[in-house]
Amino acid sequence: MKKDKTYKPTIGIEVHVELKTKSKMFCGCPADHFGASANTNTCPVCLGLPGALPVPNVKAIRWTQLIGLALHCKAERESKFDRKHYFYPDLPKGYQISQYDEPLCTDGYLETTEGKVRITRVHLEEDTGKLLHTTLEGEDVTLVDFNRSGVPLVEIVTEPDVKTGTQAKEFCERLQRIVRYLAVSDCDMEKGSMRLEANISLGLDLGYKVEVKNLNSFNFVGRAIDYELQRQEKLLAAGKLPRQETRGWSEKQQKTETQRYKETAADYRYFPEPDIPPMRFTSEELAGRRAELPELPDMLESRFLKDFKVEPKYAQVLVSDSRLAEVAEAVFMEGKKHGFAPNALAIIIVNKKINLKNRTPKSLIEILKKQKSEKVQDKAMLNRWITEAISSLPQAVVDYQKGKTQAIEVLIGKVMQLSSGRADAILLKAILHKRLGGKRA
Repeated sequence: MKKDKTYKPTIGIEVHVELKTKSKMFCGCPADHFGASANTNTCPVCLGLPGALPVPNVKAIRWTQLIGLALHCKAERESKFDRKHYFYPDLPKGYQISQYDEPLCTDGYLETTEGKVRITRVHLEEDTGKLLHTTLEGEDVTLVDFNRSGVPLVEIVTEPDVKTGTQAKEFCERLQRIVRYLAVSDCDMEKGSMRLEANISLGLDLGYKVEVKNLNSFNFVGRAIDYELQRQEKLLAAGKLPRQETRGWSEKQQKTETQRYKETAADYRYFPEPDIPPMRFTSEELAGRRAELPELPDMLESRFLKDFKVEPKYAQVLVSDSRLAEVAEAVFMEGKKHGFAPNALAIIIVNKKINLKNRTPKSLIEILKKQKSEKVQDKAMLNRWITEAISSLPQAVVDYQKGKTQAIEVLIGKVMQLSSGRADAILLKAILHKRLGGKRA
């Protein structure tokens, strides 16, 4: 193998999302397993006992189609469930009911700042049990909790379009935001309702890929990918081909570690689930599903920029949460009636100058009107505070004049501190831009 070869990072992402349906995927047990006593939310179906028959959760199927449509996928007219065979203590039946060659949704995409990431498929399966590693009577043991077994689990699989750890992190963040807007999952990574994996190689032509698991934060995704790319490049430079394997991310060691050698699709011995008939959907059903889509984050952000002239950095924060975006828009509409520019209101909301909980847009605007009448707008006084801020934070001035325009926020914060929050933020920002030789924002 040539040591001077230029390698091309080739990364695919797999995201698992637990749906927050009331019951599990194929039985009537509660799907909310977090915090429940071990093995209390179980029945013969999710324990895989002989003779138990699965009955699909219709809401989980519809919600999976909704996720697919939100990701620009084609919702398929025909789909089916399959058995995926492997043997692990948390899999009571010895197989997992999943989807193989006829998933619910295919061929979508999600835009990132580093380019489009194509989505191969969005399919539905049942979650596994959970292994608990602990010590009993002085011995290290592994226990199994089957409360999670059978919970509806959506898997979103991308094409190998991701090129960097940063892009992977952004993709996962955007995906989480979309699913939360759909209100079909909490996507809480601490509770395990959103789990991430990355398939990484330095070129498909090399004939290998390494799967990295245990990525339970967006930061870990970026770090694990960056580490793995460096590890693989060192092996290839030494004339060695990285092994096709599954590795885990160790936050303590800040590196990936071998878990097991990777299976292939043939190892799973997929075949159609004989206890569940194929699914067929009419054009009317799929059209109805599309009609259920809410306004999604990117569409809402675009509208905030265009219709309300909100600065991009504030619009991005506001649409990060659907409830926050809803409140912000209502505040913009109410504020316009009283002469408040939406961008000024966005700055206040993002900086949390006002508590938005349990407060109507009208009452919020009344408070702001009162505060506005109390704001210091005397330019001489504002300039004295600005001079003191510039004197105490010279690096912020240097950063701003080098093009780091966000550095002005540091100076604004200092003036607000000096003025005990009484400085008029809009006028202050305009004066600061002028003093620093920049254009007004």
